[in-house]
Amino acid sequence: MQIQGAQILLECLQKEKVKVIFGYPGGSVLDVYNALHESDITHILVRHEQGAVHAADGYARTTGDVGVCLVTSGPGATNTVTGIATAYMDSIPLVVLTGQVPTMLIGNDAFQEADIVGITRPCTKHNYLVRSLQELPRVIKEAFYIARSGRPGPVLVDLPKNIVNQTKEFAFPESISIKGYKPTYKGNRRQISRAVDEILKSKRPVIYAGGGVVLANASTELHKFAKKLQIPVTMTLMGLGCFPGTDELSLGMLGMHGTYRANMAVTNCDLLIAIGARFDDRVTGDLNTFASSAKIIHMDIDPTSISKNIKVDIPIVGDAKEILKDVLQTIGTKRTKKQQVKPWLDTIAQWKAKHSLAYQMKDVIKPQFVIEKLYECTKGNCIISTEVGQNQMWTAQYFRFDKPRKLLTSGGLGTMGYGFPAAIGAQVAAPKQTVIDIAGDGSIQMNIQELATAVQYNLPVKIAILNNHCLGMVRQWQQLFYDKCYSHSTFEAHPDFVKLAEAYGAAGLRATTPDDVERVIKKALAIKKPVIMEFIVEPEECVYPMVPSGKSISDMILL
Repeated sequence: MQIQGAQILLECLQKEKVKVIFGYPGGSVLDVYNALHESDITHILVRHEQGAVHAADGYARTTGDVGVCLVTSGPGATNTVTGIATAYMDSIPLVVLTGQVPTMLIGNDAFQEADIVGITRPCTKHNYLVRSLQELPRVIKEAFYIARSGRPGPVLVDLPKNIVNQTKEFAFPESISIKGYKPTYKGNRRQISRAVDEILKSKRPVIYAGGGVVLANASTELHKFAKKLQIPVTMTLMGLGCFPGTDELSLGMLGMHGTYRANMAVTNCDLLIAIGARFDDRVTGDLNTFASSAKIIHMDIDPTSISKNIKVDIPIVGDAKEILKDVLQTIGTKRTKKQQVKPWLDTIAQWKAKHSLAYQMKDVIKPQFVIEKLYECTKGNCIISTEVGQNQMWTAQYFRFDKPRKLLTSGGLGTMGYGFPAAIGAQVAAPKQTVIDIAGDGSIQMNIQELATAVQYNLPVKIAILNNHCLGMVRQWQQLFYDKCYSHSTFEAHPDFVKLAEAYGAAGLRATTPDDVERVIKKALAIKKPVIMEFIVEPEECVYPMVPSGKSISDMILL
């Protein structure tokens, strides 16, 4: 039986076990939306296409599945670019379906035409313009395979209107093979053996774990590895939660706003074991001084990430979970004496005692205090998303993540406006979980329209706004490095966030003193609908420690 291309598309999505699509309709995808109306796939109507991609991203990070969004052509497609670039930088598996004008009009500047394949080529893992209905099932199969395999990432599929209008018999490929694309999952045994030899003889080892550990679902193996050999673990922003933040071996986050003990441990270690991390500039600081006395082992599924920024001594290409399994097995086969790491752990404990994370309480609300109270009131049993800036860094420092996939944040691109729609995606993925977006008063306004989405679908996301009436991180840099010239970083006009929440049909609460904080949080958690919690915080509070741009990570500005 012949069916329409739009129906074929949805059949393909169901074959890929897609349960939820985040989207916004328009002329070129009306046939798809017409078919979607009769489909078993749940559709979440967002209020802006950027929100659709971020929501699909949050869904993907929470579940480990591929997130899917659907938008129309032209401005609908171009509005997805920031979300796609966000997912690309953080290696998040997405399939983004965009409408396109009919094939005979492509290149004629037709109404709502945009070359979205050309526009997104630098920020997608791969993209497609579907040129015939015959190839549509294969393209969808390949898109999902590419998005989720190897180093994950976003794939865009552009769908001309006349293609989804046509009819043919449906046939879905059961297997896929893409010439030249064969990700490596098993690490080289000889390299693993070399790495284990170095690990077992090191006296000052540090594990540097990144988002790749989360993406590979390798947290259990990492925990076994670190505990077996008593190796301290520091994490990137994207890696938080891949090793328990409350464990005695956890050093917290490293880098520009990392803990003193993490940065000092990396600077002074004799062996750095990098797992699923890419040595980005916010982590390394001055490349010449980063772990300069250490041998470096780098385990990563993406061979192009190895020795790109930092030259490594033992590269191991493969999946973090598979490599760590083999590392653990190899350790068990080697006859060794017990490692002498206790003096190293004692030194790290001294660094922690000397400069632990701290802030000075006053009569005004300190943002760090809000984060600590959120942690206490939820006992850490929740999903946290963040916006970008000071709110993001304080969350990384003061909320202790013990499990993976509990922190959703834009690491590589640093996208303001990411957190709230990502929280919506997480709430759709985990309806019984408490989901909280920790936001700044600047970033929350970039996608505040998605409050209507949360209300429409009764998604009880909580938003904690740390309101300092400025672009906090911009203002911090201006304070420290631009002689306090606060050029266009303060807000002289603001919405009343409580009234704004009520206008959307959500609840609004406000805390103006430290005594209000716990009461507001507990009340918000008890409300079974979206809530904005506004905390009026100290406007001049800075994030410390801080490593000035280009300096060594041991050269920290401390409180």
